[in-house]
Amino acid sequence: MKAYPDTSFLCALYVPQSTSVAAIAHYQRMTEPLYVSALLLGEFRQSVRFQIFRHGRDPTQGYARKTGLEALAKLQANLDSGALAVAPAEWSDVLALAEQISSRHTPTGGHRYLDILHVATALHLGASEFLSFDANQRKLAAAAGLAARP
Repeated sequence: MKAYPDTSFLCALYVPQSTSVAAIAHYQRMTEPLYVSALLLGEFRQSVRFQIFRHGRDPTQGYARKTGLEALAKLQANLDSGALAVAPAEWSDVLALAEQISSRHTPTGGHRYLDILHVATALHLGASEFLSFDANQRKLAAAAGLAARP
């Protein structure tokens, strides 16, 4: 496995936003499926559903229901076709690695736990690249030895 994404990368692939052009271009250059974890899929799906909720309360926020449902359908279609592949993780190992990363980097970098879990998952799965548009998470990935892209 070469690349592992975070939620910001998946959102850019499936919901039009300022980073979508870069995400799509990187994804199209990939020569293998984009590997994801069950954790990442759960966070992405929950994020999309939450954005639909936000939009329902305030139409200037979040995603319209149609946009969100289309994003979830595209994600599922890519999973079904094999363009995205779920990589099995040994979660006790990921959590142990996350603890090491947290103790090393959070006191000086102020990282969120889910961001740490995504970087730990990438390392655990043997990725060499971490795909993210989150500046602080990119710093964490680089500090952990991953090439932060795109």
